[in-house]
Amino acid sequence: MEKYELEIKNLNLSIGNNSILENINLKIKKGEIHCLIGPNGGGKSSLIKCILKELNFQGDITFQNNHKNIIGYLPQHINLNNSIPLTVNEFISINSQMSPCFLGFDFKKQRQVDNLLKKFKLYDKRNSIFTTLSGGERQRVLLLQSLLPTPNFLILDEPLTGMDKYGEDFFISLIKELKEQGITILWIEHNLYKVKKFADTVTCINKTNIACNLLDSNFFEKEISNIFCR
Repeated sequence: MEKYELEIKNLNLSIGNNSILENINLKIKKGEIHCLIGPNGGGKSSLIKCILKELNFQGDITFQNNHKNIIGYLPQHINLNNSIPLTVNEFISINSQMSPCFLGFDFKKQRQVDNLLKKFKLYDKRNSIFTTLSGGERQRVLLLQSLLPTPNFLILDEPLTGMDKYGEDFFISLIKELKEQGITILWIEHNLYKVKKFADTVTCINKTNIACNLLDSNFFEKEISNIFCR
């Protein structure tokens, strides 16, 4: 019997009198990269907010181990006051511990962070001001932060936006390593032809399910543009 890290059944979401999502059904296998695509305004980000329990919805969202579930989240945008000169290390510490960031990490946590900084090719930037980093470097810092503590389920909201090809390829290689470690990944992506670089399965939504497992058929190649015209 297949194990699903996440299963969504008959999810409906309305805000006021507006129907945002209708009868969404989705299964994501443990340890896979599942890509969520669809037109702007189709409800992708709203579905993520439902998974994160930020919106009230009707239906069921079930994780395999609800009582032990740890979700990592890399948002599409962050609101950051550029006048606050946080270093990379301080920025990472803000959402990774309860004590003030200027106190730093304890020794064990700092060693874990340093190892991740090296793996993500950011160690030389650890004392740099976060806002001075390139777009690709910022995304890698945000990814690193989302891994503290180590999640079993990771959500990425259009993480390749603004990256050059080197940054994209390196980021994708990092994500594939996380998959090999057993982390299940839900990835929202607007660039359809980048999806084939990394996705195991793909679901398209436009307020409701339109198509699932697109990579398993010729539908992805021949009719993908039609998905965004419905």
